[in-house]
Amino acid sequence: MNKKTLNVEVSSLEDDLAQFAKVWRDAEAGKRVKAYAGIGFENAIALLSTLTPKRWLLIEALKSSGAQSIYALAKLLARNYSNVHTDVTRLLELGIVEKDETGKVFVPWDKVDVQFPLQKLAA
Repeated sequence: MNKKTLNVEVSSLEDDLAQFAKVWRDAEAGKRVKAYAGIGFENAIALLSTLTPKRWLLIEALKSSGAQSIYALAKLLARNYSNVHTDVTRLLELGIVEKDETGKVFVPWDKVDVQFPLQKLAA
């Protein structure tokens, strides 16, 4: 089974563009390009302020319970609907959660790999 991994990391725009250019050159040269899904944040503070503990709990609950409405998710989490809606909207924007054809939200990833490169944190 091929697991779908979302890579979340601290990276600069320059790093992202360099990676994109490398993949582009490899594809043009006919090399096999490995699928990559990722989200980059400018720094650790931006990452942690976006992927808050409550949002991580939401992601975990949604992954374990399967696709459901935001209302049902709010009930499951025992949280205010409006706050859960705000969190889901942000996670949809980032591509961490998706909506199915019926409008229910779900987590399409089997794994979320979060990295904090120490050299970037020290810079």
